[in-house]
Amino acid sequence: MTTTVLRTADELHARVRTGRRAVVMTMGALHEGHATLIRTAREIAGDGEVVVTVFVNPLQFGAGEDLDRYPRTLDADVKIAGLAGADVVFAPAVDEVYPGGEPQVRISAGPMGGRLEGSTRPGHFDGMLTVVAKLLHLTRPDVALFGQKDAQQLALIRRMVRDLNFGMEIVGVPTVREADGLALSSRNRYLSATERRTALALSQALFAGSDRHAAQEALRARAREVPATHARAEALSAIGESRAAADTHAVAKAAPGGPAAVRAAARLILDDAARLNPPLALDYLALVDPSDFTEIPDDHTGEAVLAVAARVGATRLIDNIPLTFGAAS
Repeated sequence: MTTTVLRTADELHARVRTGRRAVVMTMGALHEGHATLIRTAREIAGDGEVVVTVFVNPLQFGAGEDLDRYPRTLDADVKIAGLAGADVVFAPAVDEVYPGGEPQVRISAGPMGGRLEGSTRPGHFDGMLTVVAKLLHLTRPDVALFGQKDAQQLALIRRMVRDLNFGMEIVGVPTVREADGLALSSRNRYLSATERRTALALSQALFAGSDRHAAQEALRARAREVPATHARAEALSAIGESRAAADTHAVAKAAPGGPAAVRAAARLILDDAARLNPPLALDYLALVDPSDFTEIPDDHTGEAVLAVAARVGATRLIDNIPLTFGAAS
């Protein structure tokens, strides 16, 4: 399909709209993760319109971060966007988005914006929300799609849209991974071959935590199938859960899925990666409530996010995986 490149909001607003408009916001350097977002937007928009924004937002880069070297590949981006189903690529210049220079009035991310990524990158989420708010106003979508890889960003955008009555739907799209498990990111291209091997510890840690969670949830489900008596120990032993059978009382009383055990399983992988060459320098490992990104307690039930951020060489990477604690009793 033919994809139109527009540089100004006036050009975008002059287009005749039919059906729903779905918007995918990017900073360019598109990859398969972005293409998945665009294809999902195409499905949602149907006979309507898909708009992909390409804008490297200076407000969300802190001092010493990679604003100057962030890849800018507009021609390739337009090709990828078009193949994935985009009708328009909106690629405004900085002075189109910020015509009076850096805005004096900005969106505040509130308490959630100071946690995890916000603690490591002060002001990042204020800058992100400010540009997302502006681009939502400029593109006027019915629905906007964002990747779940940036889970805290997605949570904050949803909160902003709800709290400030933006009046459009926000859709999260699952993380896309490469064959080796590494979450797709525009920053992956910075990694050398040896750095990439170290970087795999991020996804491996998440999968280890998820596997530990799944095993404990399955054990809890089995334990509920027999009475809380000696019969439980015999039943568990019969299916090979000898360790659990040795302490069925502890199994019965443990929090579903064991948040502490999930954290510990992930931490083992990250600790090993810290001893590699090059080493992985951990920023944080957190198991949080997706509604506010505070750490969950051991008796938590419901949704959670296991999140990690680390540096390998000069490259900072993030990743996360959703979990649900507490099967029905």
